[in-house]
Amino acid sequence: MSATLAEQRVEMRHLQRENEAQAAKLRELELQKTEVDKLKQQLKAQAAELTNTRAELTNTRAELTNMRAELSNTTARTDVTENQVEALKRDNEAQAAELTNTRAELTNTRAELTNMRAELSNTTARTDVTENQVEALKRDNEAQAAELTNTRAELTNTRAELTNMRAELSNTTARTDVTENQVEALKRDNEAQAAELSNMAARTDVTENQVEALKRDNEAQAAELTNTRAELINMAEELSNMTARTDVTENQVEALKRDNEVKQVAFSTSLLASGSGTIGPFNTYTPLVFRYVVTNIGNAYNPNTGLFIAPVRGAYHFEIYIGAHGHASHPSSVVLVKNGEHIFIAYAHQPSHYGSSANGATLLLEVGDVVFLRLRGNSRVYDNENHHSTFSGNLLFTM
Repeated sequence: MSATLAEQRVEMRHLQRENEAQAAKLRELELQKTEVDKLKQQLKAQAAELTNTRAELTNTRAELTNMRAELSNTTARTDVTENQVEALKRDNEAQAAELTNTRAELTNTRAELTNMRAELSNTTARTDVTENQVEALKRDNEAQAAELTNTRAELTNTRAELTNMRAELSNTTARTDVTENQVEALKRDNEAQAAELSNMAARTDVTENQVEALKRDNEAQAAELTNTRAELINMAEELSNMTARTDVTENQVEALKRDNEVKQVAFSTSLLASGSGTIGPFNTYTPLVFRYVVTNIGNAYNPNTGLFIAPVRGAYHFEIYIGAHGHASHPSSVVLVKNGEHIFIAYAHQPSHYGSSANGATLLLEVGDVVFLRLRGNSRVYDNENHHSTFSGNLLFTM
């Protein structure tokens, strides 16, 4: 957008210069008209004596007619140019309004970026806390799993002991069926065994109660473990969502960073794209278009218009090298121009042989500022495949 606006400004300045040139030509035509009127008076005074002058007068009148027609065409072209200038002014006003809106939108975007950074910081802190909680829960689950394993092993041992006790009780019952001679002894033994059995039964009841208690504890732990797993799943989902949001935010931040990155700008050109030749002389200042591009990092230089348009605010350095073959009346001279203002000049003049000149400048440019070279009036500049006449520039640093 800025590049287009700058090109339109330059085009408008070119149109203004063309209008000035046309106005000068119009004044020149008015002077010529005055001179023709004087010639008419002289011709009328000499009409009686100079018959041959009448033919010259006729030719002069025909030339005057042509000049009037050309003046009429020039006036019409001037009117068209003024209309174009007005249209360009209206376009520039609309573009200026659009530029203001764009700047406001950029301000809002920067504020939104600041908010996103704050939210990203909070999200990162919450993510760290959540990860710590997940790690603590994992450690608790591992401890509970180990305890549950130990409990299961203890329950298995208790069940084995209970089986052994039941087998021993079965053997005791079998021994009760021994012969009558042994009944009394068995009774005594049974009494003792009954006492022992009672103790064993009591121990078995205690063991069964412990088993039931362990079952209830295991059920409670299983339920708690299920709840913990569900909570972990929810936390994992929340962590995944936060991670996704964090990724989106980071992508947005990276995109904004890329948008706000300082552009690397450098270009180096020479006058002619191919072959050799001399440009000029012309009666007025003429913009030069350096068409052979060696380097154009950032594409800030346009080889079709010869304009360099600053993409960022900063300090830029420009260098000029020009030359031409010697001529008695036509020097080699160009001007470094910033937004229509003449900054520096490179000038060389010698009547014979090849002459050259160089100059350079460091300029503070705003976004959209335009820098280019103009050939001075009555001047020439030469270039060939060896690229004698060059125009270069680069961004030193942003401001």
